[in-house]
Order: sequence, then structure tokens, then C-alpha cells
Amino acid sequence: MADNISTFWVAAAIIAAVYLIKWWTSPLHSIPTVGGSSIPILSSFGAINFTLNSKKYIEEGYKKYYGSVFKVPLLEGWMLVVSGPKMIDELRRRPDHELSFLENVADSMQIRYTLGPDTEDDPYHVDLIKEKLTRSVPAILPDVIDELTLAVPQHIPAKTDGWLEVPVMRTMQQIIARASNRVFVGLPVCRNQEYLDLSISFTIDIVKDKTLIKLFPKFLRPWVGTVMSSVQRTLHKAIPHLKPTIDARREMMEKYGDDWSDKPNDLLQWIMDVARTRNFTDEAISRRVMIVCFAAIHTSSNSVTHALYHLAEHPEILQPLREEMEPILKEEGWTKSAMGKMWKLDSFLRESQRYNGIGLSSLGRKALIDVTLHDGTVIPRGANVVAAADAMHHDDSVYVDAGVFDPFRFSRLREQDGEGTKHQFVNTSVDYISFGHGKHACPGRFFAANELKALLAFIVLNYDLKLGGDGQRPRNIYWGLNVVPAPNGKVLFRRRETSLE
Repeated sequence: MADNISTFWVAAAIIAAVYLIKWWTSPLHSIPTVGGSSIPILSSFGAINFTLNSKKYIEEGYKKYYGSVFKVPLLEGWMLVVSGPKMIDELRRRPDHELSFLENVADSMQIRYTLGPDTEDDPYHVDLIKEKLTRSVPAILPDVIDELTLAVPQHIPAKTDGWLEVPVMRTMQQIIARASNRVFVGLPVCRNQEYLDLSISFTIDIVKDKTLIKLFPKFLRPWVGTVMSSVQRTLHKAIPHLKPTIDARREMMEKYGDDWSDKPNDLLQWIMDVARTRNFTDEAISRRVMIVCFAAIHTSSNSVTHALYHLAEHPEILQPLREEMEPILKEEGWTKSAMGKMWKLDSFLRESQRYNGIGLSSLGRKALIDVTLHDGTVIPRGANVVAAADAMHHDDSVYVDAGVFDPFRFSRLREQDGEGTKHQFVNTSVDYISFGHGKHACPGRFFAANELKALLAFIVLNYDLKLGGDGQRPRNIYWGLNVVPAPNGKVLFRRRETSLE
């Protein structure tokens, strides 16, 4: 018995020694740590601390190790963080076989287990967003605007003679879901409340599922993804709402082939055109639709919520925005061309995104091989690396008075010679990376920008806004690398008379 105990402790000591040697000799060990200890086991406590205080630690690392690399502990492992224009440009330029964007997304979202291997192995919906959706914006924007003009008054039924308190996040999710689905799946599905609720739930389910799955060792993740998946349950509830439209489209495709006179120009049809030579089942088609809904609803509803909190905190912004919008809309109507001429509105959205951010980081990549950066830092194979977006966007050496929300910061810059396009909302650069930068920058940003501009223009022209209580903007929530506008924040709305609905 004593011999067995001794053998156990000897084996345990050997395993511990091998683990410590591996840790000590890993390239990760030489990269400075922020937010906790890098010692095994202790780093798990650091991960909890970082999750709760992430903004502070990213700023600390940015200042201490500017122009280089530091690491922060996450519950699922280490995240490497770079800063400075040279490092950001290097992340952008590195080829995909070295630092992969898609593998980082697959890792971060646990796509193989949340959305299925088919989604990870053949992400053709990304190309549809990048090419078909972007090119179609001028043609589909009138439908988005038509839906907004109906959805906004229904969800914000304020009157001219009093103020109505509105829960901003939940309301914007409903409006964005409806307007987006108008050009994703069309009428009448885009007005089906149960379907819209499911498309919003799908977003929350992905976040819940990927967080849960990461808590398990890799060999158990396929089982967890199958047995405990909220995503799959929500998807199966959504399929019956999409099936009648899918069946009707499939019948037309069988009858007429690739084209017919009134063929729909929407996301569902684009997916079906591609899926017919791949996986053409109702579930596979519905899954792709719901994935795009996730991307559209999550980021756009967060962005417009941030923007509305700023408008309510600073109602003096409303009048200059109206003065810009009214003559443009009278001349152009509610068109993409009109949205493009609203420089102040564009600046307001870009500044809101700079100030708040989609997340604390951007330009996520996963190392597929050991990669040596220009400063000699080695990113080991399998490590994930990001750029410090929020800290840079609040750096006074990059933006004058970076800690101040300046709604027309970028419209003033655009008025300078040769700067007319550089500072547009959708443009990316090494010092503005909310949408990423380079070939993997957010492919849906052109559609999202026009949808957000149309929504905000309609609200600004048709409503007055203010904050109740102490008049303080509801605080953002920082959880790990995520930035979330206050989910329960409320804004007071009052309808105003206008002739530009």
C-alpha cells in the first residue's frame, strides 16, 4: 500500500515538473502579463479578476507595453494583446496561413459546437454579406426605411403632449431585428413577432452556449454542444416560421431555374442560390439566415443604443443634426445618396463607436504557426492575439481630448482638404479599428451604417429625447473583452411634428 502511495506521488511530481518546464520554456512565458499572475493555477484567479476589471487592465497594458505585446488571462486561456500602429498594421498584413481571422472567430465563438461544423468549414454567408449585401444596399435600403417608418412609431408610441419612458436596448433590438429581416427574409416573416423574438434570442443563445462550452475540456465539447445547446433549440423553433417561404422559393427555383421575373432580392434567396449545390435542407438554410441575424442584431442594436444614450444626455446635438438632415432629405428623399451627405450624422455615429466601441479589442487572429513579430516577440502556434482598440481610441496622442465625447469631431476633419472620405463612419485605419482593419474588416458595415443612419435620422426628426432622473448617461458594462451598453437603461421620448416622415 505504501509503495502505491509513493508511486502516485512520484508520478504526480514528474507530471508537475514536466508541466512547469513546459510553462517556463513556452514563448508565452516571456510575454509580460497584465491583470494577474502567469503562474499556472494562479492565472485562473487572474482570469476572474480580468473579466471583472478588463477595461482597466487593457489600458494599463497599453500604457506599459505600447508598441509591443502583453498578455491577459481569460478563463479559457491566454489572450495576447498588441498596440501601436506598427503592430496593428503587422496583424493586418500577416497572411492567413500564419495569423488566421477565421480560426480566431471559430475559437472565440466555438462555431463547430454552437453552429455546427458545416458553418465553420464553409462560411459562404460571409461572402454573401461582403459582396451581395454590400452591392445591394442602394436597392434594398428603401425597404429598410419603409419598415423603420412603421416599426419605430409602434415601438416608441410617444405623443406630442408628454414624455414616454422607453427601455432602449430591448426596443432597439426589436426595431433592428424587424428592419434587417425585411431584407433578410422579406414580408410577411419580418413582421412575425415570434420569429423576431427567436432571432433576438438566437444572439443571446450563441453567447451563452460558447461561454458554457469553453468551460469544458475539448474532448467533451462536441457532447456539450449537442446535448446542452440553446442555439439548436432556438433554431428548430425558427424553422417552421421560415419553412413556408423556403418551400415557395424552392418550388420557383425548380420551375424556373436560376432566374424569373419577380425573383426576390434578399438574403434568404442568395443563401438558397448558393445552398442548392451544398446543403439544401430547411435546417441548413435557416441556420445561415439566423447566423446573419445574430451578426446584424447584436452589433447594430448595441451601436444605436450607445448613440441614443448620447443624444439623450446631450439633447443640444439634436438641432444641428436636424438642420443638416432636413434640406438633404427634401432634395434627395430617403435614399443612400441622402445618407451619404449627412456628414454630421456620420461623424456622430463614428464618434459614438470610437468612444464606446464594439469591444475592447479588435483584429482577432489565431496563430497557425509560430510567428515572430517585427520586435522579436514570438506568438506561439495556437495562441490568439488581438489589438487594443478601446485603449487606443482613448489615447490623447491619437485623438485630441480623447476622453471627451465630441459628436462632430470627424465631420470637422472631413472638411479639411483631401480628408473627405478618410474619416467616414465605415472607413478603417491603423488608428480606428472598431470594424477591424484590412481585408477582414467587418463585411456588413456598409449595410449596417446605412441602416443605423436611416434609423437615427427618423428618430432625430420625429422625436425629442432626454434622460430622466439625474440626467447621467447609463453606464456601459465591461465583461472580459466585451462592451455592452446598459441593458436596462431608459430614455424619455416625446413626439414632434415634422413633414419629413
